Amino acid sequence: MMRPLALTLALGLALAGPASAQTQSPTEAALEAAAALETAAQNLDAAESAGDRVTALTETVRAYEAGLQAMRDGLRRVARRETQLTAQLKARDSEVADLLGVITTIETSTPPVLMLHPSGPLGAARSAMMLAEVTPGLQARADALRNDLQEVRDLRLLQQNASNKLEEGLQGVQNARAALSTAIADRQDLPQRFTEDPVQTAILISSTETLTGFADGLELIADANGVEDSDLSITDRRGELPLPVEGLLLRGYGERDAAGVTRPGILIAARPRAMVTSPTAATLRYLGPLLDLGNVVILEPQPDMLFIFSGLAEVFGTAGQVIPEGTPIGLMGGETAQTGAILSLSGEGGGTGRSETLYIEVRMENSPVDPTTWFRTGQGG
Repeated sequence: MMRPLALTLALGLALAGPASAQTQSPTEAALEAAAALETAAQNLDAAESAGDRVTALTETVRAYEAGLQAMRDGLRRVARRETQLTAQLKARDSEVADLLGVITTIETSTPPVLMLHPSGPLGAARSAMMLAEVTPGLQARADALRNDLQEVRDLRLLQQNASNKLEEGLQGVQNARAALSTAIADRQDLPQRFTEDPVQTAILISSTETLTGFADGLELIADANGVEDSDLSITDRRGELPLPVEGLLLRGYGERDAAGVTRPGILIAARPRAMVTSPTAATLRYLGPLLDLGNVVILEPQPDMLFIFSGLAEVFGTAGQVIPEGTPIGLMGGETAQTGAILSLSGEGGGTGRSETLYIEVRMENSPVDPTTWFRTGQGG
């Protein structure tokens, strides 16, 4: 039978065992996210020599954004689990002390003492039987304690390693976005449906007071300049178009905002610096600052139809280009949160949530229609 010191050493070795399989989900999520960020970093290196750098860099930015989002979620789950276990272990301090006390008492009781049971040999035998039944329970409690302590150690080590990968990912996505902006500016292989007249556009902007008025003015300019008709059509994709940015519906068509203003469009909540892409092949009719809406991108996916996106911090492309579906047209604003804020357990982590908003308006034959009849707004990330 083990002595108290030997028993203590044995418990210490037991506490170094593997973590419980029931708590692997947060750990696996963080590890998979780290692998995704590593793949994105490799894609960024490969994109530098790709034949179509815009496409390669677009996929790289998407990979980084997906990996960072998964890493945020995974590490928060890890942090919550670690906090939960730490609190549970602290609350079980007395239980641990009692457990060690019981085991120590058992270990220091010698066979002759057990034979002096007041009820004689029969009582001693019954006590031994009860002890045999209690011992597995004590072992189970010791095993549970061992697993919880080891899991705390594993989770803390994982957070340290993953936070370094998170830092690399944040820097990598910034580099990828900058390279993407440069690649789009250098692109020369897209069809040019018309050449923008900067004077006409400037006059239109100065004489326009509303987004509706500007959109109508664009149609008049196109008619006056004889812009050739497009043969693009998305009629068969009604209701199936992806949102131009990954996000969630914040305000529906015709709903009042906090100031009581009603707009004929929808508002999407997106993450800071998220990439905005064209939901379908389209002609770039306008991009740049407009009124008090910040940067605006206006796409023509088919004749007599316009997609209007406002609230971007940066816009990509040239008016008149016919761009393929999924082409980046800009970035949302805001500041990318630092690692400490991302790992915060308060709310979304101090700025790592969907703090930016993209306004979407759809116009058909110069009249606004509900964008939710064209876009899938029930899915977000």
